[in-house]
Amino acid sequence: MVRQAKKASSARNSSNSSDHSEKMDMDTSNGYHCPNGDTLQELQDCANRMRITSIEITAAANSGHPTSSCSAAEIVSTLFFHEMRYDPSNPRDPSSDRFVLSKGHASPILYAAWLETGHLTKSQVMTLRKIDSDIEGHPTPRLDFVDIATGSLGQGLSSAAGMAYVGKYIDKASYRVYCLIGDGESAEGAVWEAAAFASTYKLDNLVAVFDVNRLGQSQATPLGHDVQTYQKRLEAFGFHAIIVDGHDVAALLKAFHVAKTVSEKPVAIIAKTLKGKGIEGVEDQDNWHGKPVPLEKIKAIEQRIKNKGTIALKPQPPIYDAPKVDLKLGHIKLSEGPNYKVGDKVATRLAYGTALVKIGKGSDRVIALDGDTKNSTFSDKFLKEFPDRFIECFIAEQNLVGVAVGAATRHRTIPFCSTFAAFFTRAADQLRVAAISFANIKCAGSHVGVSIGEDGPSQMALEDLALFRSIPDSTVFYPTDAVSCERAVEFAANIQGLVFIRTGRPALPVIYKNDEHFEIGKAKVVRQSDSDKIVLVGAGVTLYEALKAADILAKEGINAAVVDLFTIKPIDKETLVKQAQRVGGKVLTVEDHYPAGGLGEAVASALGDTPNVLVRSLAVTGVPRSGECDALLEMFGISANCIVKAVHQFL
Repeated sequence: MVRQAKKASSARNSSNSSDHSEKMDMDTSNGYHCPNGDTLQELQDCANRMRITSIEITAAANSGHPTSSCSAAEIVSTLFFHEMRYDPSNPRDPSSDRFVLSKGHASPILYAAWLETGHLTKSQVMTLRKIDSDIEGHPTPRLDFVDIATGSLGQGLSSAAGMAYVGKYIDKASYRVYCLIGDGESAEGAVWEAAAFASTYKLDNLVAVFDVNRLGQSQATPLGHDVQTYQKRLEAFGFHAIIVDGHDVAALLKAFHVAKTVSEKPVAIIAKTLKGKGIEGVEDQDNWHGKPVPLEKIKAIEQRIKNKGTIALKPQPPIYDAPKVDLKLGHIKLSEGPNYKVGDKVATRLAYGTALVKIGKGSDRVIALDGDTKNSTFSDKFLKEFPDRFIECFIAEQNLVGVAVGAATRHRTIPFCSTFAAFFTRAADQLRVAAISFANIKCAGSHVGVSIGEDGPSQMALEDLALFRSIPDSTVFYPTDAVSCERAVEFAANIQGLVFIRTGRPALPVIYKNDEHFEIGKAKVVRQSDSDKIVLVGAGVTLYEALKAADILAKEGINAAVVDLFTIKPIDKETLVKQAQRVGGKVLTVEDHYPAGGLGEAVASALGDTPNVLVRSLAVTGVPRSGECDALLEMFGISANCIVKAVHQFL
């Protein structure tokens, strides 16, 4: 649904680049005020200085992408020193405009721009690509002027759209978002997922600049300099698309001016450029991608710089109208505790939706995103309660994650994004880069494992734990019942970083009392006796199967302890070691997941240094099929009967 946004942008549109005090010439045909010749020359000189810096720092590093930087020099010059409003001394000011360098390999031009602002020193940028420097080969948020990591191409526009969405509909502020995209990366489908999203939500505070320099890494791009086709494609996706000469400062300034006059549409500026522009013998030539160029090439560029003295160019200050936000991580609570009866059958996916609403009441900066599965993940509960804080991303999971990453930047929101857990694997690269971005996003994946039943293997998440466990600094919850699921959601809202909550489709009995105490990284021993011979470890549906198996074994005179992990990462090594040693070292794990990277491997790793402990695992092997839940658990070896047989073999 399309939101109604406060017209904060009106203040911005009246305070455009004409705020500069220089004399203006006027193009009376469209009302555009063109800066005078001195300003245009300064912007061109700035572009050439940044070219020189890009060449110098990549030569010093003996690697990097000076040619990809040089094609964007005028674009970056006009953006940073005439168009964007920001505070160079406080790059992440909430009211400042955002700049996303989607073509992250062109990082030298970004570093050169911040050198021009005075925020970086020459000695700092000369450390490009050194192991002890944050001036990395591709930008990351280790730098205070970078919001998201880029370099895995095609992802920048999604995050920029997330920033713009928050700016227009949640912050209702004047800041604008600019995303510089390479023509090569526009082959990525994620770019077009983001484009569709941006037009659906009428993000008129978003400007996508396509640097069409014709050349990719190994050959020319599919469209070369056919900028008209780019224009038609972007217009078809709902953009107002403008073609410009990307090396013409005046034309760029006019295009940015026009962008501010467009209402209810995102804008695309299609800049026709030359790779390596300004470098003699290199400009528009193949086989120079990712290679430093000889330093003597600088001399010709230096001769084009007219102003050698003090530079008058300064960025415009922000319009300080972004609301103050205090997320108070560690203090966000469920508005009320879980309210279930032991034995009630409740799916954890339903409990997720219930808890999401409670967290939303606890913080007005919690937002929810979904990929057209909201009536299955139950995030539609949040939509009904907080329609202005729900973002429908439709069936475009890469964009779903990218938008969430952008929405979380500058601590503006805490995004919870949900879909079937299997479909998060489509966004594996976005999740990987989210970790590099230190993104504060929460992912809830439902319909996990063969227990979903008749829908069949394409819908069954059997790789999701492996994916999310492998992400650095991630937290992975696998709650078994409704009570533990609500607490997992509460914990997730208070953790800085990427969190995954694995929820199930079947409605299964509540096993914990409403006041049960949970901790991150602490398992629950749900069954034990002094005569236990083995420890059964499970989570979700397999925890119930383990309890059933323990009942069967008890009738046979074999007592088994049962452990509910709750968090797969971090895992409760202390409890696992204690229980394993208590029963003589025999541990059997059971999981509704493939063996690789799942619960069993997590437990085996945790117990790997413990002497005289043997871990065996039951997991789904082979490609599953459609069928009833119980029949599938039996067929794929993770039912209570299969656990009993495995225990007999073990003992």
